[in-house]
Amino acid sequence: MRQAEQDAPKPMKGFAGFLRQDLDAVTAGLTLPWSSGAVEGNVNRVKTLKRAMYARATFELLRTRILTQP
Repeated sequence: MRQAEQDAPKPMKGFAGFLRQDLDAVTAGLTLPWSSGAVEGNVNRVKTLKRAMYARATFELLRTRILTQP
């Protein structure tokens, strides 16, 4: 990161500086065994269903589709 902040093009310098500001979170995200992948997958599924059903169905149908797993 030090080299990127000194020698890299401006966009890379900005990215390296941004990573340095939150270095603890970046380190934790790369080293700890926990993952939020399953949660993110479910959020993505719910958002996709909501977009597909917007103004086409009732809340009850949306609720049923969200609560039933594919």
